[in-house]
Amino acid sequence: MDYILLILGLAGLFAGGEALVRGAVGIAQRLAMSPLLIGLTVVGFGTSTPELLVSVDAALRGVPDIAIGNVVGSNIGNILLIVGLSALVWPIRVAGGTLRRDLAVMLAAALVLVPLFWTGTLGRAAGLLLVLALMAYLTWAWLAPGEAEAEAEAKSRPLWQSLIWVGIGLAALMLGARWLVDGAVSIARTHGLSEAFIGLTIVAVGTSLPELATSMMAALRRQSAIAIGNIVGSNIFNVLGILGVTALIAPIPVAGRFLNFDLPVMIGASLALAGLLLLRPGIGRVMGCALLLAYSGYVWAAQG
Repeated sequence: MDYILLILGLAGLFAGGEALVRGAVGIAQRLAMSPLLIGLTVVGFGTSTPELLVSVDAALRGVPDIAIGNVVGSNIGNILLIVGLSALVWPIRVAGGTLRRDLAVMLAAALVLVPLFWTGTLGRAAGLLLVLALMAYLTWAWLAPGEAEAEAEAKSRPLWQSLIWVGIGLAALMLGARWLVDGAVSIARTHGLSEAFIGLTIVAVGTSLPELATSMMAALRRQSAIAIGNIVGSNIFNVLGILGVTALIAPIPVAGRFLNFDLPVMIGASLALAGLLLLRPGIGRVMGCALLLAYSGYVWAAQG
C-alpha cells in the first residue's frame, strides 16, 4: 500500500504540474510576457507548486527533514539531473546577459541559507525574510524583464481554458502531495532509511517531475530560454517561496547534515550552473553527461 501511495502521489504531482503550467503559460501569453520571463516566473514557480505543498504538509505533520530535504534535494536535482538530461536532448544555449540578474538571485538565495541553517531552526522571522525577498525579486523581474532571445511561442488559448487547467492542476497537486508524503514516510520507516535521505532523493525528484517534463519538452522544441529559465526560477522559488512560506506556517528544525553536506552541494551546483551559462557558449551533451554523473555521485554519498 505504501508503494501504491507513492506511485499515485508521483502521478498526481506530474499530471497536476503539467496542467498547472499549461494554464499558467496560457495566462502569461495573454499578458504578452517574454519567453524568458515566462520561464523564470510563471513556469518556474508553477512547476515548484508540488514542492510547496509537500514541504508545508511535511512540516505540519512533524517530519521536518522531508520538508527541508525536499527543497534542497529539488534544487540539486534541478541542476544536475534535469539540466543534464535537457542538454542530452538538445544543447542549451542562452545569452548570458539575459540571465545574469536571475543567476545572481539564485546564488544569493542559496547562500542566505547558510546563516539561517546555522541557527538550527528556520523560524517565522526567517520565513518572513525569505518571502519578502521573493516579493522584491518578482517586482524586479516584472518591472525590468531584460532582453529575451526570440523563440517560438505557442499559440495562446482562451483565458477561460487556461483558468480551468490551473484549477485542475492545483487539485491534482494537493492530492499528489498528500499521497507522496504518506508513502515516502512509511517506506522510510519500514526500511530503516532516514527521512532526510528520502526527502533529498525520492520526494525531491518526485516533486521535480513538472520541472523535468517542462524542461525536456522545451529542449525538444529547442526553446532554451524556457528550459533554463524554468530551472533558475524554480530554484529561486524553492528557497525564497517554499522554505519561506513553510517556516511562516510552522517553524522547521534544521538537521546538521543539511548545513554540513547537502547545502554545500546545492551551492556548488548553483555556482557550476552559473559558470556554465555565463562563461561558456552553452551546455552541450558532454557537459550534460558530467552533470548526470555528478548527480549519481551525490545520491550515492547522500546515503551515508
